[in-house]
Amino acid sequence: MSAEKVSVVIPCYNQGNFLNATIASVLSSTHKNIEIIIINDGSTDNSLEVAHAIKQKYPEIIVIDQQNGGVSKARNTGINIASGKFILPLDGDDLISQDYIALAVKTFNSDDNIKVVYSKAVKFNEKGQKKWKLKSFSLKKLATDNMIFVSALFKKSDALAVSGFSEDMTMGREDWEFWIKMLKNGGSVVQLPIIGFYYRLSPNSKRKRTGTKEKKIERIKYLNNKHAEFFERYINGPLRINRSWSSLYNKTLKIFGRL
Repeated sequence: MSAEKVSVVIPCYNQGNFLNATIASVLSSTHKNIEIIIINDGSTDNSLEVAHAIKQKYPEIIVIDQQNGGVSKARNTGINIASGKFILPLDGDDLISQDYIALAVKTFNSDDNIKVVYSKAVKFNEKGQKKWKLKSFSLKKLATDNMIFVSALFKKSDALAVSGFSEDMTMGREDWEFWIKMLKNGGSVVQLPIIGFYYRLSPNSKRKRTGTKEKKIERIKYLNNKHAEFFERYINGPLRINRSWSSLYNKTLKIFGRL
């Protein structure tokens, strides 16, 4: 068994219908040194009952029940108690491929400078699936958009060094902010050339609930307040509502002495 344990942290909020499939995808991994931590985040469906039923079959699985506090708090709960060197957050309705974790660990072992390993991905629902078109990674691109889904692998020590996910970021895209604070001061990112992650499309997903203009404005204000130096370094000033135009807009304002 490989010495590198991977802790798979699974926050679950009203995803009882999908939790068995999610756990099955993790258990089918070719990398066997895996710790599974399910955090029931105050679900009002049968998620907790499903989690306990899974634990009866696999006693080594850890089940934590806590009051609803949001996905960042749930992930942090799992990260804090995890015994693995590496962390893989995986929402309670998503799936991973059999080889994802093994290839990620192998990649980490090839270079101590690596901080994040992720893969190609697919979006799916009952109607079918489609390739998730992810942009290539760079810090400059990260300043205006997130191209790393939350189910990437990283070292527990690196997560603790930045105090985990920001629990006060309740307006969505908390994974984007997590990658910014983890990567802005160094460390490399690798995307595996395989489809390792399957993101379930849901009509009630948090991404859709936080996609309003009001949430977007709130989110950008939060990011600018917390990471002003990062945005200055890569896009010449604050992130704007029209994110892709931020760098050009900031440059123009500086030329005319208005920034």
